Amino acid sequence: MATSAVLLWRNFAISKNRKMKIIVTGSLGHISKPLTIELVQKGHAVTVISSNPEKQKDIEALGAAAAIGSLEDVNFLTDTFTGADAVYTMVPPANYFDQKLDLMAYCHRIGNNYAGAIQASGVKRMVHLSSVGAHLVKDSGIILAHHDVEVTLNKLTDVAITHMRPVGFYYNLYSFVAMMKKDGVIAANYGADDELIWVSPIDIAAAIAEELETSPLSRKVRYVASDELTGNETASILGEAMGKPGLKWIIIANEQMQSGLEAAGMQPGIAAGLVEMYASQHNGVLTEDYYRNKPAVMGKVKLTDFAKEFAAAFK
Repeated sequence: MATSAVLLWRNFAISKNRKMKIIVTGSLGHISKPLTIELVQKGHAVTVISSNPEKQKDIEALGAAAAIGSLEDVNFLTDTFTGADAVYTMVPPANYFDQKLDLMAYCHRIGNNYAGAIQASGVKRMVHLSSVGAHLVKDSGIILAHHDVEVTLNKLTDVAITHMRPVGFYYNLYSFVAMMKKDGVIAANYGADDELIWVSPIDIAAAIAEELETSPLSRKVRYVASDELTGNETASILGEAMGKPGLKWIIIANEQMQSGLEAAGMQPGIAAGLVEMYASQHNGVLTEDYYRNKPAVMGKVKLTDFAKEFAAAFK
């Protein structure tokens, strides 16, 4: 066995067999809550960062400690990270309907804050939530923000980093509920016969937990996916669960997608970024690196599982 492989296995064995102090960002969100539950169950000392003081009791009820503060406060982050064995980071979702939002600047600022706090605190292990398409330097719309954060974090020295790159979240499908009720279809500038790759936050959380318990030598990218289906297969599964058999997914022009998002009140610049991202998915560029580095094992939560939850919400 090569020397690097021996070191990697040794790091893996040590991490798997010891209890660690782990910091989780993202409050009790879609990923952070199941991640916290799993880490606590494994005996790790978990601190969850939240900006909402009302979340403290809920966090503590899971067996974790709460650190209430802002990701905009580097000193708070540094103090919270200090002494930790590993940190899970993510950039919280922004309000796309905020007409003053500069999404790139917001993500860049949070990425810089994480980098500064990691460096100052001396943390040596980091798992960061990025996105499919983050390998691209252009033509990926809002995903360029994830690329920028990866670049920022990769400038850190003597820190082992895993960039988690999940694919399309199942719960993004909720954005089509109003359209499905009004028009009886799913319409977007991607989908239909395109192969779409979906993922459950539960499967992402499980993958992050695995990564936190291991230690790569330097940098690693890991894709996470739960199911691969065409847009029409996706629509069919959702339709059957909702009692709407024959539900179709149709392709619309970029301009129509843009105008629809703006009509819903979305900031035009953000809408343009989403349209470009979806167009990149439609032409296959967004997912090209995923197919070169597909996960060896897909997640456990399939679209048929999510469809039951979706159908209940649709009512």
